[in-house]
Amino acid sequence: MTFDPRQLGESRADLAYTLKTLRRRAGWTQTRLAQRCNMSQTKISNIESGKLTPALMDVELILHALDTPTSLVTEIMALARMANTEWQDTWSSQRRGLDKRQNELAGFEKSATEFRYFLPTMITGLLATPEYVRASIADVPGDQSKTVAKKLERQAVLHDRSKQFTFVLTEQAVRWPLVPPEALATQMDRLASLTRLPNVRIGVIPIGPGVMPGPLNVFTVYDERIATVEASTGLMVFRDRRDVSAYREEFATFERYALFGEHARERLSEWANAFTRQRE
Repeated sequence: MTFDPRQLGESRADLAYTLKTLRRRAGWTQTRLAQRCNMSQTKISNIESGKLTPALMDVELILHALDTPTSLVTEIMALARMANTEWQDTWSSQRRGLDKRQNELAGFEKSATEFRYFLPTMITGLLATPEYVRASIADVPGDQSKTVAKKLERQAVLHDRSKQFTFVLTEQAVRWPLVPPEALATQMDRLASLTRLPNVRIGVIPIGPGVMPGPLNVFTVYDERIATVEASTGLMVFRDRRDVSAYREEFATFERYALFGEHARERLSEWANAFTRQRE
């Protein structure tokens, strides 16, 4: 399915209007529909008013209850999937302030308990040293101090034992020379130290024979609810369970290629030493 970013916001209102129209044409009250779908009347009301974006399973239940023709079901389910997808373009994020984006990420991290991060290009802010964080947003216009502070503040979540984190990084991401060699060696030492946290797993995929090819996208999966996928021009947020499941499966594939634990620390130490020798 092709997504037009301009249509994603409109699709939520269109879906709400369509479901409300179908119910009224069937001559049903919200209470009757709620009973048939085993939902509350309040939930049906929120769906029809656009206050709540229904999951695809909810839409399927509503359409089945209303005995919707197959031709309409296909069209409405496509609309529902689009309504469960969000596009955040880079320019809008910069206008709002990247520190606001950090607040959104902190919200995801607060509500979820299981996290999967696939990082093929750079080290994420949760794992980064202050120097690496500053370098990662050096080309963003405006005052960057708030963004740096919030990125570093978010790192405290790694010490919450009620949450489980798995990070998989490619060798390219770890060794990308975003900062000078000495600073990059320090960054690798930080990665190695974080692997010792009991609720944090950090895996690295070395470049070599047998490693699956790219191109690859940065993505994060929060529990089984949300997957975010990064592109150079923005971020896609998926809430459709099929999309989230697909990214969980993709992550599991990359995970099988990664080195963890002592093997990861040995490889990180080897790479750090190589950068340390560059300054000699």
